[in-house]
Amino acid sequence: MTEKRFKVVITDCDHGTIKEEENEFNRMGTELVLAQVKEEEEVIRVCKDADGLLNQYTLLPRRVLENLPKCKVISRYGVGVDSIDLRAATDLGIIVANVPDYCVEEVANHTIALILTLSRKTAFFDQKVKLNQWDFRIGIPIYRMGGRTLGLIGCGRIGMEVAKKMASFGVKVIVFDPYLQKTEEWIELEDLDTVLKQSDIISIHCPLNESTRHLIGEKEFQKMEKRPLLINTSRGAIIDERALIHALKGGLISGAGLDVLEKEPPDPANPLLTMENVILTPHVSFYSVESISELKRRAAENVSSVLQGKWPRSVVNPQVKGKTRATIPE
Repeated sequence: MTEKRFKVVITDCDHGTIKEEENEFNRMGTELVLAQVKEEEEVIRVCKDADGLLNQYTLLPRRVLENLPKCKVISRYGVGVDSIDLRAATDLGIIVANVPDYCVEEVANHTIALILTLSRKTAFFDQKVKLNQWDFRIGIPIYRMGGRTLGLIGCGRIGMEVAKKMASFGVKVIVFDPYLQKTEEWIELEDLDTVLKQSDIISIHCPLNESTRHLIGEKEFQKMEKRPLLINTSRGAIIDERALIHALKGGLISGAGLDVLEKEPPDPANPLLTMENVILTPHVSFYSVESISELKRRAAENVSSVLQGKWPRSVVNPQVKGKTRATIPE
């Protein structure tokens, strides 16, 4: 039996099957191990001789990475990479890759579903009708979508898809994104205060990092003059949840559609669970049968590319170039 040249470990995943990953690594004769490990010592023990990792939720801090001497690449199942210490990975010559565009359509559509559900109050009316309250007046006022202003905080692939689709409803789109230099003529770039002040609907599409954690807090809610609807399909910690609850109770915003929370799942005593003007979904906006299959295949391809001496499709830490452990031509 031919000895396998490389070893790849899946630290954890909840996808139910690893068919796509097996197809990729069997093709190149690589050993694949599904570990499902969480604790640091377990990760080190199982992954210490791995050439590459596939990672979903398991935290990979510097201490863990320093004990993985053969690891050349970590590919995350998803867009965000906050589970991985990027600075440590770069220092150690480990390439970190992600799949930044696998669920653009799904998240954009979920965002719009939350906007429309809150705007037309369909979930609210559904609950009332099932309680034998057949009266549209308990839900007024409801405003026409055309002519409203949609403010996007972050406008990458998903934000742009939301903007394009919502523009068909006749909304004005304004955007705060310090990394965006130019956009479509029908989208106006503004500073954060302007977006907070002028928007009837605010939708968050920025990544979670040191600069965006609690980006929307008490001061920001005070600037929302139009009592907007607030949508978050990005990361829960971008919003200060305690400030959000106070803003909802105090009428500073009209409602919230949240696919992500600071703590997932939420504490049963979380006030958001009982608010009629809040819609909660269980971090599902990324999901479709097709998107998961694509995610798994492309995450595996990131690792196999590096092990075959090629750069992966999406490198999160480009600073690693020139000092990577992998043998990749510059």
